[in-house]
Amino acid sequence: MLRTILILCAFAIGLGACQKTVPEYRATVYVFGTLVEIILRDVEEDEAKKMVASLQEDFQRLHKDWHAWKPGELSRLNATFAQGGTQKVSDLLLPAIIKAKEFEEMSDGYFNPAIGNIIAAWGFHSDELPKGSMPPLDKIKDMAAAHPSMKDVVIEGHMVHSTNPMVSLDFGGFGKGLALDMAEEKLKKMGVKHAVLNAGGDINTVGDHGDRPWVMAIRHPFVKWDVITSVELAPDEELYTSGNYERFREHDGIQYSHIINPATGMPVNHIVSASVIDTNGALADAAATALTVAGADDWHRIAKRMGLKYVLLIDEKGTFYANPAMKDRLKIPEGLNPTFVVSAPL
Repeated sequence: MLRTILILCAFAIGLGACQKTVPEYRATVYVFGTLVEIILRDVEEDEAKKMVASLQEDFQRLHKDWHAWKPGELSRLNATFAQGGTQKVSDLLLPAIIKAKEFEEMSDGYFNPAIGNIIAAWGFHSDELPKGSMPPLDKIKDMAAAHPSMKDVVIEGHMVHSTNPMVSLDFGGFGKGLALDMAEEKLKKMGVKHAVLNAGGDINTVGDHGDRPWVMAIRHPFVKWDVITSVELAPDEELYTSGNYERFREHDGIQYSHIINPATGMPVNHIVSASVIDTNGALADAAATALTVAGADDWHRIAKRMGLKYVLLIDEKGTFYANPAMKDRLKIPEGLNPTFVVSAPL
């Protein structure tokens, strides 16, 4: 996922500093393999610290039990699938499995959290970028030919099994969104009216900034740390971006993306960035991955199928693909003049 730049305040004329009119508490925790920035506005520091501690405890538990390759409940379930067994799952894991099945169906299979074995074969079940020789492509093609799918996962109450031993669940494509949705709801129950949760560029908001909208800038996919566009978010909107240029495998000068086409087992390289605005972070997270795989030819159909209203894709040539409503929200920096391919409305 991309780092998203939070534009939180304007420089005061003659002062060059942001002027706070209400308390603002910031904290950073490490989870899901990245830093999660938490910004709470209009919350006193002592109370904010307690809220952050509660969220951090939740994040750490989710990180452990939803992790695809480190010891935890999900990795135990994947081992059970490989052995053809059945496992009782917790109230924490079961909703994530149900969501995974829903999102695969909604995306017509472009989003498929059951291909963990293929992702692992490419070397992406690691905290570091994969190195060394290419994985055996014949083996990967055989894995894809086994068609692991969430449709193979059978849920009977809290008992779960797979009819396909090649199924291995990996929540990397929507786990952050689901976790941030849970955190957002918890903050609202605690009385928070204005907040941002930023997990490595995947953004959930609570309310607005207080006196204006939250403004988010999406990083330039070709110029590190530069901005290619920005958007204003309405209260409680989320912005999720999936990109192929931060996590990849490089071999002989070619970068192979961590985003895998479930049908072929091969990395997706045509779309370099996909951004989705929605009021549900898990859906936006999954959709950004699905639309990257769907590509320029099929993204609009999938976006409609998933009920999306705001989508932006950028291909390897820098061409923008967007629906009209999303195009109208984009603020392009001065000096940039991207080519747009504007779809029919969603």
